Amino acid sequence: MPTVHVYMMSGRTQQQKESLISEVTDAVVSSLSAPKENVRVIISEVPKSEYGIGGVTGEKLGR
Repeated sequence: MPTVHVYMMSGRTQQQKESLISEVTDAVVSSLSAPKENVRVIISEVPKSEYGIGGVTGEKLGR
């Protein structure tokens, strides 16, 4: 059972997250020949104030 865990800054829409889950699932099915129903995708949203990029928070970068 392949499991993909995606960490990303919070702020995406539900539609964007659903699209990500669908496309990541398709990529795993294609690359590993795994049955689609066995693929798991977990999204963990991290607050921008707790996500560092280049030594500063995503919040300070305005992302």
